[in-house]
Amino acid sequence: MSLILDARAERFALARPFRISRGVKTEALVVTASVSRDGLTGQTLTGWGEGVPYARYGESVESVLAQIEEARGAIERGLDRAGLAALLPAGAARNALDCALWDLEAKASGISVADQLGIATDRPVASALTVVIDTPEAMAAEAAKVAHAPLLKVKVDALDPEVQVRAVRAAAPEAALIVDPNESWDEALVRAMAPVLADCRVAVLEQPVPAEADDWLAGYCAPVPICADESLHTLADLPRIAERYQAINVKLDKAGGLTEALALVHAARARNMGLMVGCMVSSSLSIVPALHIAAVGKAGADWVDLDGPVWLREDRHGGVRDEGGYLLPPQQGFWGS
Repeated sequence: MSLILDARAERFALARPFRISRGVKTEALVVTASVSRDGLTGQTLTGWGEGVPYARYGESVESVLAQIEEARGAIERGLDRAGLAALLPAGAARNALDCALWDLEAKASGISVADQLGIATDRPVASALTVVIDTPEAMAAEAAKVAHAPLLKVKVDALDPEVQVRAVRAAAPEAALIVDPNESWDEALVRAMAPVLADCRVAVLEQPVPAEADDWLAGYCAPVPICADESLHTLADLPRIAERYQAINVKLDKAGGLTEALALVHAARARNMGLMVGCMVSSSLSIVPALHIAAVGKAGADWVDLDGPVWLREDRHGGVRDEGGYLLPPQQGFWGS
């Protein structure tokens, strides 16, 4: 059975700038992949996937498209997801293809991805709304607008994170908080901020220090859980990460797709680690597969941070929608069914 692979770059303008310690984003640049085959009744079946090239990991739109092109022959000859994992490294290219194959398999079999995994993805999910870096006054104003949401992510830098966190906490006294410095802190600042995080009832601190400078976290007793993001990509990283962090942030673009992400989640839960499911700034085509990760296990993820499409001026038709800090499921047939 022959398949047809297509891949292209797409741009989604943001409704407003997305500012973190690493820089400012005004558009989402994604790579969309599709894998098509003929169905039993003569119709064409197409599976879709989206990857977000991330410069922090040495990726660009061009490099991701080149990786997909390298895999074209194998994919069109019927390469399965296990073969794909052996062919391409973890990253945005493999994620786009892996998710496209999952979607195609669901359409060809008539069994949704959710049913294959034994989970439910047809209900609203509490998902973090992000307060990006700005003046403390502006951050407080943004937090006040979404203070009713159950979970907020607070982007901070190393300039005056205490003022930033306290401003958001004062404006949103009831919301659970994720504080995310995006690797901008050092050991001294992590230790100095520890009582502040406890006082502000922060739920989790995400990747405070650079991935290459986190050795000292082994044995460090923090007042709030510390979650690995940039330090963790795939299952192979987990033994080292488990010595330094209490939780992990699983992102499909880091893991290289839903297949690897599922293995990573199960292994982390076996170690009793906390679980966050995150995303890049992306369209709903990236988010819907990630919602399957959020639903895995008895209680699902501890923290869901999938507000990428919320930042877009216009998302893909039929995608997820935010309503008061809860992601509403996509329309039937959007992905995975």
